[in-house]
Amino acid sequence: MKSEWRLFGIVSLFLAIAGIVYGLWTHFETGRVEWIGTVALALSFLLTSMCGGFFWFVSRRIDPRPEDRPDGEIADGAGEIGFFSPGSYWPFGLALAATIAGLGLVFWQWWLIATGLIAVLGGACGLLFEYYSGTRRTAEH
Repeated sequence: MKSEWRLFGIVSLFLAIAGIVYGLWTHFETGRVEWIGTVALALSFLLTSMCGGFFWFVSRRIDPRPEDRPDGEIADGAGEIGFFSPGSYWPFGLALAATIAGLGLVFWQWWLIATGLIAVLGGACGLLFEYYSGTRRTAEH
C-alpha cells in the first residue's frame, strides 16, 4: 500500500498547487476568481487526499506486500488472491440505474432522479448480496 498512498499524495499535491495557481491566475486576469474551476480542483484535491490517507492508514496496519518491498520478487505474490465473480449482470443494472439518475439530474426531473436512486440502491444491494441470498446452483452440485 506504500506505493498507492505515495501516488495519491503526489496527485493531491499537484491538485492543491494547480487549484491555488488557477484561482490566483483567474483573479489577476479577470479581476475575480473563477469559482467553478477552483472548487472543482479543491474537491479533487480533497478526494485524492482522502484516498491517499486511507491507503496510508492501511499500509501502517498490514505487513509490507511484495510490491512494496525493494527486494520483493514476482514469485512472492503467488498464491490465492481471493474470490472473483465469474459473471454477473448486477454491474450492468447498477450502471443503467446510475444513468437513469444522471438523466434525471440533467433534465431536472425529480421523479426520474428518485426512480434512478431507488434503482441504484437496489442494484447495489443486489451486487453486494449476490452470493449471500437463496440457494445457488453451481456446476459442482
